[in-house]
Amino acid sequence: MNWSVDRYDLPLSNPFGISRETSETSETVVVELTHEGTTGIGSVTPSAYYDESAQSVAETLPSLCEAVDRIGDPHAQQRIERELGEQAPNQPAARMALSIAVHDLAARRLDLPLYRQWGLDPDAVPPTTYTVGIDSPERMAEKARKAAGNGFGHLKVKLGTDDDRARLDAVRDAAPDAEVRVDANAAWTPEEAIDKADWLADAGVTMLEQPVEADDIDGLRRVTDATEIPVAADESCVTASDVPRVADACDIVNAKLVKCGGLRPAMRLLHAADAHGLDSMLGCMVESNASIAAAVHLAPLVDYVDLDGALLLASDPYVGVPLDGDVFDLAAVSAGTGVRRTRDA
Repeated sequence: MNWSVDRYDLPLSNPFGISRETSETSETVVVELTHEGTTGIGSVTPSAYYDESAQSVAETLPSLCEAVDRIGDPHAQQRIERELGEQAPNQPAARMALSIAVHDLAARRLDLPLYRQWGLDPDAVPPTTYTVGIDSPERMAEKARKAAGNGFGHLKVKLGTDDDRARLDAVRDAAPDAEVRVDANAAWTPEEAIDKADWLADAGVTMLEQPVEADDIDGLRRVTDATEIPVAADESCVTASDVPRVADACDIVNAKLVKCGGLRPAMRLLHAADAHGLDSMLGCMVESNASIAAAVHLAPLVDYVDLDGALLLASDPYVGVPLDGDVFDLAAVSAGTGVRRTRDA
C-alpha cells in the first residue's frame, strides 16, 4: 500500500470569526492511500482548541499509514481503528484523516458510494446551514443576504461579542425569511445565556449552540431548562462517551469528525445520542471537501446538518458531494466519498 501526506494552507473567502478567534486560512492535511490501483483520499483541518495542529497531524500520519499498510486490507476497518487508537489515543484529528481515506478506499474498491455501503438513504439528508462568522453588523448582514440569495434557507450566526444583539438584528433584517440558529462557542456565562435567550427567542432563533463553557454541564442544563429554544452541545460533547453526561443538559449534540476521531466514532456518537433521546447534528470546521465529503455520507442519520466549511474557502484543491440548493446530493456520488482533485490542483 502506497501513501502520501500533504499540507495546504487554504485561503478563506473572508476572515472567519468566532468568539475565541478569527481565521484567514484553513491549515489542512491530506492523506492519500493507494492499494492495488485504487486511491482513497482523506483530510483534516485540526483545531488548536483540541490541542492538535497541522504540524502534529502531519508528523503523526506516517506512522499511522505504516500501521494501515501492515494490516494490508482497507476493509479491516475495526482492526484499523483499534490500531490507530492504540498508536494515537490523544490525536483524533490525525485518526480522522486516515479514517476517511480508508473508508473512501474501501468503498471505491467495492465500486459503491459510502452511504450505500452503510445502507443509508440519500434522500434523508437535511439541508445544510450556511455560517455567518463574527464581523461588523454590516458585513454580517451582507454575508447573510448573499447566502439567502444563493438558496440557503438556514443560517448559523456566530455570536459571543460585546454587541451580539446588533449583529443578530442585522442578519435578521438582511435575511428575514431564513431560519436562524445561533452558536456562541462557549462565550457566555449561564446567566448571560439565559438573559440573551429571551431576545433570541423573540428574534425567531431556532437553535442555541454551546452557550456556555464546555465543562459547565450544570450551566448548560440551566440554560436548556430556561428557554424553549433547543440547545445544542458541541464543545461539551466530544465522543460517544460524553453523551450520557450531557443527555439531560441539552436537546441536541453536534458530532464532528475532528473531535471524535473519524467516521466510525462519529457514527457511535450519533447512535448514542439517539439512544438517549437527543437530536443530532453533523458539524465541521472551515475545511476542504476532502473531509466534508465523508461527513456528508453520515448525514442521513442526523436531524441537522452544518457542513458548509468548504463553501467558506476561496480555493480548494478537491471537490466533493455536489449541492442541490442547500441539500447535498448524495445520490450523485458514484463511488467512495465522491471526493476528487480539481483539474488545476
